[in-house]
Amino acid sequence: MWETVRRWFDPRELRSVGQTPDYRFSLANERTFLAWLRTGLALVAGGLAAAQFLPPLPLRHLREAIAIALLLLGGTVAVRAVDRWARTERAIRLGEELPASRFPAVLALAVGLGALLLVAAVLDRAVGGG
Repeated sequence: MWETVRRWFDPRELRSVGQTPDYRFSLANERTFLAWLRTGLALVAGGLAAAQFLPPLPLRHLREAIAIALLLLGGTVAVRAVDRWARTERAIRLGEELPASRFPAVLALAVGLGALLLVAAVLDRAVGGG
């Protein structure tokens, strides 16, 4: 694991494998990385907003649980982004198939489930008159 993390911070190691690719592929990979970082930052901002601005919800500590879940998910997305960028760049340089990942599907399901839970909380509050 530490070897993988070390590679993230050592561009010389990445450039030492394979051949220099068409720069357009590397730039596209970088744009994808930045898009994932924006997603992580949006989740972190949503977590902070939930902690600061959501009113108390029907279930005790639900607001805090939502905030913590969003913050953890945002941090996970950011770390996953750099790992995905490095693995993809390595595959491009080696002329290999791009690495497959279940993470986008897991992230989509987590966000969808979180949205459904929030809808339930809002409806409970609206129907309960709270």
